Amino acid sequence: MRRYVLKRILTSIIVLFGISIVIFALVNLQPGNPYSHMINPNTSPDVMKAKLEQIGYYDPLYVKYFKWVSRALRFDLGYSIKYSEPVSAVIGYRLKNTIILMSFSLFLSSVIGIILGIIAAYRKNTYVDDLITVISFIGVSIPSFFFSLLLIKKFSYDMSIFPSSGMYDVRSSLTGILKLMDLIKHLILPSIVLTFLQATAFIRYTRSAMIEIVDKEYIKCAMAKGMSFKKAVIKHGFKNSLISIITVFCLQIPALFSGALMTETVFVWPGIGRLGYEAVQNRDYPLIMGILMITAILILLSNLLADILYVVVDKRVELE
Repeated sequence: MRRYVLKRILTSIIVLFGISIVIFALVNLQPGNPYSHMINPNTSPDVMKAKLEQIGYYDPLYVKYFKWVSRALRFDLGYSIKYSEPVSAVIGYRLKNTIILMSFSLFLSSVIGIILGIIAAYRKNTYVDDLITVISFIGVSIPSFFFSLLLIKKFSYDMSIFPSSGMYDVRSSLTGILKLMDLIKHLILPSIVLTFLQATAFIRYTRSAMIEIVDKEYIKCAMAKGMSFKKAVIKHGFKNSLISIITVFCLQIPALFSGALMTETVFVWPGIGRLGYEAVQNRDYPLIMGILMITAILILLSNLLADILYVVVDKRVELE
């Protein structure tokens, strides 16, 4: 297994190197000067040019890339143009907020989606299966911003139960358990949006995998030995459907991380998705590259996690 994991890690490093080249080239080949809005209009062109030369703005693209990579290997992603702070510090502050939202939503969506998927497969071709399938199709079809606005309209403005935006109540300085309760209160609506939209993927994949498995010979063999159909499906069928469930679970991690942009924007949640939106708006190139590289690393780590879990669940994967 060690050789298998090392091979996957080496492949991920090579892919990450290629991604870094593409990201750097695409961002830096954009027309215009991203530093223009930071410079006083009354500054003389000579002073402006000297300052840009000092920061390496006129260096060839490959020189800029190697400078950026050498700093990135030391966890220095540059300096944010908009926030006038190190990119790593800006991303670090927002990243923890996204992790709070993402982990809560991922846990709920995986548990709810897998349970409903198993129920749909167990009750195949019944009204229960049809109802769960309709719910999953709604989750796939409805835009996240529209669903978010519906929840805000109903629960924030009409019923005044949950706050419509932010992470904490800025009008009060709460501490301890009261601050935690305030965070949970702000977390509920965006979590409902992400949980509902992501649970549909777990429902569809789990249902498909379980339906394929319930007709297998080992299920019939277990039933022949006296095990009920329900127990045979849960004890034997679910274990053999884990490959599909692991796949969708690991795919949802980067999907939640990068796909929370719309939800974070609507709910004004100070996370990495909203930060990316602000970085693009302000042409903050160092911050854009930092966010894209963090996202790429997360995707590669998710794929690596899936590869490792495949081997844990099924040893035959290592031999293929």
